[in-house]
Amino acid sequence: MKFTFDWLKQFVDVNITSAELADRLTMAGLEVDSVEEIFANLSGVKVAEILSVTRHPDADRLVVCQVNAGDETVQVVCGAPNARAGLFSAVALPGATLPSGMKIKKSKIRGQVSQGMLCSEKDLGISENHAGIMELNWLNKPAGENLSDVLQLRDTVIEVDLTPNRPDCASVMGIARETASFCGTKLKPPVTVVDIPLLTGENCEFNVSIEHEDCPRYAARLLKNVKIGPSPWWLKKRLLAVGQRPINNVVDVTNFVMLEYGQPLHAFDFKKLRGGSIVVRRPKAGESMKTLDGVERTLEPDMLLICDAEGPVAVAGVMGGENSEVDENTTTVLLESACFSPVSVRRTAKRLNLSTEASYRFERGVDP
Repeated sequence: MKFTFDWLKQFVDVNITSAELADRLTMAGLEVDSVEEIFANLSGVKVAEILSVTRHPDADRLVVCQVNAGDETVQVVCGAPNARAGLFSAVALPGATLPSGMKIKKSKIRGQVSQGMLCSEKDLGISENHAGIMELNWLNKPAGENLSDVLQLRDTVIEVDLTPNRPDCASVMGIARETASFCGTKLKPPVTVVDIPLLTGENCEFNVSIEHEDCPRYAARLLKNVKIGPSPWWLKKRLLAVGQRPINNVVDVTNFVMLEYGQPLHAFDFKKLRGGSIVVRRPKAGESMKTLDGVERTLEPDMLLICDAEGPVAVAGVMGGENSEVDENTTTVLLESACFSPVSVRRTAKRLNLSTEASYRFERGVDP
């Protein structure tokens, strides 16, 4: 279980340091594996505006950029396909050291002076995205500001190795509850009341049928007029800090809530659910399905599935199916919040060799 010190402080007043927190958690029976400062070494990376872009005279795939770095305008040779005039990005100036250990210095690239490096998210250790340099126009910040300050990157990541009897701490809220107890401070849970009428019976546009006791509770809500797009930075930052890859706003917020509360959620593209139905059942003879990781899974008789009217759409408590995935064309989402037998999920994840953040929590027991 990974969380950040800043995230924890949203839910509890912490009156000790991160190192002291790690010691207290260990003494409370939660073994702390690591305490790591992140993005502490990006002092030489600044927000910058690309003023102009010209072709490199001696390299087809390189361009020469004039870059406003605040106090000065520098020339940077770049090979990113999205480098363009007017783009705000991140520039590492001479003297900066990137997380990979690369030291930035003034150099010549194919005969052209380069006074720094325009950076991708991967270059800065923010994510694995290296398709192009960072695009920061949404920040509305002037060139020259420290990137780690404007993105509020500096934080401490703490990883706790949970024993099977502590599923209550498989969430930031669970860790916050423990912290409040030994700090003598008050827990500050987020707002949980949602004033939206529930539709039941004839008014409901979908139905749920539970055919096996390994699913003691299944709740779902239909969300209409959904617009799929990238998540806001605050949400991406939380996920990236604990090793999760942002995908889109709907998928990201389900992962965020799972990390925050310990309750895994799953979002289905409702229009891909045949018959508008959810059926929780065992596999039929010969059934298989392709999970979200693109692997065709052979299903065994004692596994638990989430199905629509015609076939499987998810392996219960482990991973969703490719055939009901939320994508850029999704407009209606069926949101699942369920509980599954820890023994069933543990057995299924082991046989499929498929351990996920959801199965990690269900195997230990999710509070219904």
